[in-house]
Amino acid sequence: MNIIVEARHMDVTEAIRAYVQSKVERLPRYYDGIGSVEVILDVEAEHTVVEMVVKARRKATFVASHRDRDLYAGIDQCLAKIVEQLRRHKDKVRDHQGASLSESVPEVPEAE
Repeated sequence: MNIIVEARHMDVTEAIRAYVQSKVERLPRYYDGIGSVEVILDVEAEHTVVEMVVKARRKATFVASHRDRDLYAGIDQCLAKIVEQLRRHKDKVRDHQGASLSESVPEVPEAE
C-alpha cells in the first residue's frame, strides 16, 4: 500500500507523518484491495482541513474530508469516515455476491 502525505500552506513534521502512517496502515483490516492512500493536510484561517483519497482495486475510489481546529482530531475523524465508506462498500459487495450464490443453490424440501 502506497501512502502519500501532502500539505498545503503548512509543513509536515515527522510526528504528523508518523501519526498519519500509523493510522492509515490499519485500513487493510476493513478492505483488502487498497492500492494507495493520499492524505492532504491544509490550513484555512483557524481550521485545519484533512482530506483522504483511497484508491482500491476495480477502480473504486473513496474520498473523505473533515475540518477541525485540532489537526490530530481532524485526521481521526476523516479516517473514521473512510473506514465507514470501506465497510459499507465491503458489505455491499459481500451481500451482492452472497445473494447470487444462495439463488443458484436449490433448496431441498424437508421430509416430514
